[in-house]
Amino acid sequence: MFEDRQRIIPVLLLDGEGLVKTRKFANPTYLGDPINTVRIFNEMEVDEIVLLDIRATRDRQPPQFDRLRSIAEEALFPLAYGGGLTRIEDAARIIESGFERVVINTAFDTHPDFVRSMCSELGASTVVGSMDVRPRLMRGPGVFVSGGRRAVSSGVVDWARRIEDFGVGEIMINAMDRDGEMTGYDTDLIALVASSVSVPVIACGGAPSFSGMQPAFEAGASAAAGGAVFVFKGKHRGVLIQYPHATEREGEN
Repeated sequence: MFEDRQRIIPVLLLDGEGLVKTRKFANPTYLGDPINTVRIFNEMEVDEIVLLDIRATRDRQPPQFDRLRSIAEEALFPLAYGGGLTRIEDAARIIESGFERVVINTAFDTHPDFVRSMCSELGASTVVGSMDVRPRLMRGPGVFVSGGRRAVSSGVVDWARRIEDFGVGEIMINAMDRDGEMTGYDTDLIALVASSVSVPVIACGGAPSFSGMQPAFEAGASAAAGGAVFVFKGKHRGVLIQYPHATEREGEN
């Protein structure tokens, strides 16, 4: 199903003390305790997990450093963290607590000097630039920051290239209108961004199933990420933590 170089990445949303899953950046469903969830994923040999604190940027709160350290201490796989980072000291503290990478979104717009300094001091491989994109009536796709509430003036390609110019090692593109819907990736958006930058691209938003992640790679992504596909099962969306088994990843399409 997947080639060795194709990473499969669950994206978990931290909201206060617990994990949730949204649909189109709204209507969060409670999933459970993050540490218990990490312990389950430990047994599944995941490639990496991205943990995004959706309250930190929205409420202008600093990261939950103690909570994040506890999560990192349990994880047997690489972790990336995003949410509320605007100071190099805080980003460094996240790395020191056990996370391999930090994910930056809104700060590209609000704190560009911080991002440049962070990419320089921590290194490109430590920083993932994140883009939230959704369609706009009669205007094509637009890039949004602040948890998807505020549009930036640049178009998708210009913003992706701007992020790349900051010195990030990878770009994560998230299709907001497909968040939690499990209706398939926006392959046109993935291809547009992947063909416009030279850094690897992580595709997120809409993964319908594990086999349904393959179109993201075919569109040019180096990694396929998702949320609902890893935490829900069946048409009634019962909470169940899951990840493709090694035999599934080695199988045929």
